[in-house]
Amino acid sequence: MLLARVEGNLTATRKHPSFEGWRLVICQPINNAGDPEGAPQVAIDSHGAGMHQRVIISSDGAAARKAVKDPKSPARWLIVGIVDEKEPGVPV
Repeated sequence: MLLARVEGNLTATRKHPSFEGWRLVICQPINNAGDPEGAPQVAIDSHGAGMHQRVIISSDGAAARKAVKDPKSPARWLIVGIVDEKEPGVPV
């Protein structure tokens, strides 16, 4: 799991059928200070995260495929939570 920030929505005129009805967002992994860390990832958003909100994303492809109900889906990243606040001194 990674801490990330939602940087944009993804619009696709052609996509895998398992993505129909799902919102896809671009998530930039960040460190605890909020600085970018690594490459942006496309994630399925079932929580309704807003632009620039901090989220927790999981690369558990099995969980993503289970969420879209397709064992052959190319889904990999999934938003599993929205960060409301971070306690001081506690790593995320």
